[in-house]
Amino acid sequence: MSENWLEGRTALVTGAGKRIGHDLAVALADEGANIVVHYRSSADEAEKLQGELRESGVKSWLVNADFEKPEEYETLIDRARRIAGSLDVLINSAAIFPPSTLDDVQFRDVVQSLQVNAWAPFVLSRSFARIAKCGKIINMLDSRVTSYDWGHVAYILSKHALTTLTEMMALRYAPDITVNGIAPGLILPPPGRDDSYVEHLAKTVPLKRRGDPDDIAEAVIYLLKSDFVTGQVIYVDGGRHLREYNRGSYPD
Repeated sequence: MSENWLEGRTALVTGAGKRIGHDLAVALADEGANIVVHYRSSADEAEKLQGELRESGVKSWLVNADFEKPEEYETLIDRARRIAGSLDVLINSAAIFPPSTLDDVQFRDVVQSLQVNAWAPFVLSRSFARIAKCGKIINMLDSRVTSYDWGHVAYILSKHALTTLTEMMALRYAPDITVNGIAPGLILPPPGRDDSYVEHLAKTVPLKRRGDPDDIAEAVIYLLKSDFVTGQVIYVDGGRHLREYNRGSYPD
């Protein structure tokens, strides 16, 4: 493991304007990495983050792309490399989380989630592998990829797809590119919910507590510093996936 591998490297973090993507960008900058901040609609948050990153002593650039528009995400890697000069790391963090159940999910919902949460990250990863002589890719998954999410059917299908792609890409892009996944559990409440939502569910976690974005960042940094781990999914969920494994817990 190379302790100083990130220093001076350049990472593209998708969805870096807010939530876990924001925290990952900050954590990588603390390790000395320069950051390309991707955002879709959160321009104000992205600009604020860029200022924070530059104040910490690293370089930072902004790049915009809507993952529902192929002409934007298909050119994202080239645009990021053009403004930054090089790319060493790709963190696929951007995602959508629309509600849907088996009773109401529509084909268009599945297509939308697959495009944003699985296909766009795959296209970015493929483009990254083509232009990078060596590098590291990390896909943000979900601890429920061992199970189901009855309230977000289209979303969980897309995360299952990205999990499979993570393993396939790890084989295809070896030995020069490592590809791994992080599967967060109860870390942040969903958009529109407050912390009480997560605290209420903490009892379902074997460790009896929620996680923190720092827990995710530490796992990401471990994978980025390791030269001998690929095709793995690290569950940062306090063991919650073990209780739901292969059983598909039914919602209350």
